[in-house]
Amino acid sequence: MARHTPATRLSRLRRLVATLAIIFGAMTLVSGGAVLFGPEQARDMAGRYIDFVVWFNFIAGGFYILAGVGVWLDQMWAARLATFIAVATTLTALGFAIVVFQGHPFEMRTVGALAFRAAFWVVAAMVARVRP
Repeated sequence: MARHTPATRLSRLRRLVATLAIIFGAMTLVSGGAVLFGPEQARDMAGRYIDFVVWFNFIAGGFYILAGVGVWLDQMWAARLATFIAVATTLTALGFAIVVFQGHPFEMRTVGALAFRAAFWVVAAMVARVRP
């Protein structure tokens, strides 16, 4: 029977977070790229989006993948990158809130997406920082 030491559990958790970050990054690049560079139908499906949020998410998608690879390889720089992504996402959410409170139309799913992204990256940064 395999022993499940704290180091083993941490390693599995890191790999899970890394895998999710890489998948999340790829999905973000595809969806953001479709809205920014794809056919009008993609923009129509996105609804009432706010340009700077879509641009931020698209650019961040590449950093998600990079951070995921770094977490998988247990690199300390990945913890710093994940922290940066969490802070940048939170600041983007703040900017989004300001624009919305000024009356700009928006999709409610954007609120949930930004909250989920910020929470994911806070957790990812914490997981990447922990040392056995």
